Amino acid sequence: MILFDTHAHLNFGDFDADLDEMIGRARAAGVVNIVNAGYDLASSRRARELADRYDLIYIAVGIHPHVAGKALPGYLEQLEMLAAHPKVVALGEMGLDYFRDLSPRPVQRKVFREQIALAKKLNLPVIIHDREAHGDMMEILREDGPGLPGGVIHCFSGSWEMAKECIAMGFYISIAGPVTFSNASRLKDVAARVPLDRLLVETDAPYLAPAPNRGKRNEPAYVRYTAEEVAALKKMEPEKLAKICTENGRKLFRLP
Repeated sequence: MILFDTHAHLNFGDFDADLDEMIGRARAAGVVNIVNAGYDLASSRRARELADRYDLIYIAVGIHPHVAGKALPGYLEQLEMLAAHPKVVALGEMGLDYFRDLSPRPVQRKVFREQIALAKKLNLPVIIHDREAHGDMMEILREDGPGLPGGVIHCFSGSWEMAKECIAMGFYISIAGPVTFSNASRLKDVAARVPLDRLLVETDAPYLAPAPNRGKRNEPAYVRYTAEEVAALKKMEPEKLAKICTENGRKLFRLP
């Protein structure tokens, strides 16, 4: 298979001990591209270092909603400087998280809107995090989203009705490891319905390892299990599904 892990966090310490080996396993599994997403300014800088080291890694820089409350004045200017790196392909991850509520919700919404505005200014697509915040996230996209040069709802967890509206706005829907879980009936239904030209797969490594590695550290090589599950749901060959998702990722992130 030819695979594109469109969302990982290889800049986390979980990979420090075996980074080269992990990249080798990804290549052996057929992974040709990885988008390494920043969480804050420090992890965005670390993502840049890894992209300089490995040819298959590209970068997204952004402020996660968990740390939105720690975003200091001038953070947008720093993000803009980080985004000047030639391998930066998106801003993110950004968005809302009302599950853990680690930043005040009004601050999360403010920082989310500010990063959307920056993405428009820089002509970069966005990578959006949405957990237990579907209503407010959709309201912000309806109000602030028009004019964005593309984007993806990463690790999608909403309903098919929400997915349809996101697709109509021009977003891609990215499916992660939980689609392989036996109790993920709603996500399986969404994955089966998303049009092929709007579908991406990801790991969100080191989190959300798919079956048969559930509960373990996730890594880009495991994106194949997600692709295989989605292919089964769509009743198509895994190689074909993986190739289409890879082409979609390269189109969204403007890779050759």
